[in-house]
Amino acid sequence: MAGVPHAEQQARARQLFEIADTQAGYFTAQQACAAGYSQQLQAYNARVANWHRVGRGLYRLPNYPVTTHEQYAELSLWSRTQQGQPQATLGFETALALHELSDLIPEQIHLIVPPGFRKVPPKGVVLHTGRVAPGDLQHGPGYRVTTPLRTLLDLAGTPLSPEHLHQGLRDALQRGLVRRRTLEQRLADLPATTPAAQRLTAALAAL
Repeated sequence: MAGVPHAEQQARARQLFEIADTQAGYFTAQQACAAGYSQQLQAYNARVANWHRVGRGLYRLPNYPVTTHEQYAELSLWSRTQQGQPQATLGFETALALHELSDLIPEQIHLIVPPGFRKVPPKGVVLHTGRVAPGDLQHGPGYRVTTPLRTLLDLAGTPLSPEHLHQGLRDALQRGLVRRRTLEQRLADLPATTPAAQRLTAALAAL
């Protein structure tokens, strides 16, 4: 905009790009504010198409390269709290596919959100309420996903077909993504009568 030193504009744009670059090109209004963009500047950049508005308080840099899983970064930011902290974690069938375990192709995106989450999910998104411990998390470009071990434990308690569960477990063990001893320890912490424990124990025995 007129009247703003060029160096200041460049510094502001560079800081915003560094934020968006970790989130597949997406950023929030709060993040833009932290980079030095006032509400007036944000409205201007959206109006002249310097930014694409993709949701309430959510933008994308129009020239940022399209990535394979960028919708996951968008959903992560969609799930943010009023303080700007993402709440959703990719899990279940979506995590299984991300880890390339089995040949399952999910028809919907599965997100784990904390108790009390109130937002209505977009079409094609399924929400699961639960907590994900730090040790059960991995990080992608702008999103969080459950580890292969946590993914298998979660899916074992669902109607996922035995074929896909067994294939996912076999692939995870063969590729070293899950250690058999670690899985056995996690199963020992579960009541033996739970469906997840029973199904994974049977899958292990069949390998």
